[in-house]
Amino acid sequence: METQAAFEQLLAESLTLFEAKTQDYGTAWRVLRLPSITDQIYIKANRIRSIQEKGVALVDEGIEGEFVAIFNYAVMALIQLHLPADAPLELDPAQATDLYNQEAQANISLLTKKNHDYGEAWRQMRVSSITDIILMKLLRIKQIEDNAGRTLASEGVEGGYRDIFNYAGFALIHLRGWA
Repeated sequence: METQAAFEQLLAESLTLFEAKTQDYGTAWRVLRLPSITDQIYIKANRIRSIQEKGVALVDEGIEGEFVAIFNYAVMALIQLHLPADAPLELDPAQATDLYNQEAQANISLLTKKNHDYGEAWRQMRVSSITDIILMKLLRIKQIEDNAGRTLASEGVEGGYRDIFNYAGFALIHLRGWA
């Protein structure tokens, strides 16, 4: 399946889940500071790696669901990053959906540009390597957060979250046999 079409399909499914959870919980995730979202994504990615290494999961939630969660948490992190500090914690569901779509579309635009430059090299990657790259990106983000956002040579946390979104999508495409 073509990358753009695959990401549009993933986005539609992930948005449906995001909207359903917004109906269930509201935007309770808004209380999370960026380092907390980073840690939540880290927990998900670390669980994936653990399952990959052990070959079995004892909790009945598979790797695919964890990559979907990473996909959505990355969007939530970007929303948090771009909302003003005084924005209300509880967002209207329609507003939350609009913000989700804005960030996801910005990611897909970046993905299209990077895919052009990199020649879709991700299609030759193993899912385990994608997991490792997500974990590496998270460790970088954590370091930047610990440095109060100051960087000397990197693109900062926004680029890290955008890459995590895209890599989670690549993993899902592989796991679904669309690559």
